[in-house]
This record gives sequence, structure tokens and C-alpha cells, in this order.
Amino acid sequence: MEIVQDTNVFVAALRSQEGASAAVLDRCLALADQAVMGAALLAEYEDLVQRESLWRGGWVTRAEREALLDDFCAAATWQPVYFRWRPNLPDANDDHVLELAIASGAEHLVTHNTRDFGRGELKFLSPQIVTPAQHLKITR
Repeated sequence: MEIVQDTNVFVAALRSQEGASAAVLDRCLALADQAVMGAALLAEYEDLVQRESLWRGGWVTRAEREALLDDFCAAATWQPVYFRWRPNLPDANDDHVLELAIASGAEHLVTHNTRDFGRGELKFLSPQIVTPAQHLKITR
């Protein structure tokens, strides 16, 4: 299944190896799900991986975060976005994630922020906006 994984899922996966977010990341790395990546989403991932204040007290080093992001990108399909649906979502910083999911035809946009993604002005049949736990329940 093609999915767009919001950055909050990636961060949650790195903070806890036990949760649904980590399982979604593992599925993408194992190619059980096909992650989709685009330029704006990659820039957001890179910013978060390098933001030391976000990782204080964590168990994953910067080098490990960067290596994991490299592995994730290597497993992902690159999708250019040629058409923008802005403004659409309450948080304009989320628009690019939805645009990527629409451009790629992804079945799921996996996020912990389902409320904001569901409140867009434009409604789309696909992708389904799901939490990591909901995604795992559907795919198993």
C-alpha cells in the first residue's frame, strides 16, 4: 500500500520503538508499505532530524537519526508535486503533506494529526487520513 507518513509519525517512531508509529516505519523500511516522499516533506524531515532541542534526553543520536532518514528515503518512492491545493488546511504547514498524498495517489496519509487533516476546505476521497494504529489495523 502506498502511504505518505507525516513527520510526526517519524518522530514518534524514533522516540519509542514500541508504538504503532515504529511499526509503520518498520513496514516502510521492509517495503511492506511503499512510503512516498517529496521535496517539501523531505525538507521537513531533515529539519526535524537535525533539531537537537527535539531530541534532548532521547536514545537516538543525530548520526543514527540521519542514517535512518537515509534508509527511509532509499525505500521511498519519489513523487514530484505539480499542482498545489493551497490554502486548504487550518495549518498551512500541513498543506504540502496532503498535496503529496494526492499527487502520488497514496491510499493512506498516516498522521497523529487526523483532526486538522480532516478539516480541509476541499474534500478528497483519497487518501484516507489515518493514525498509525488505524493504518496497522487496516493493513494486517
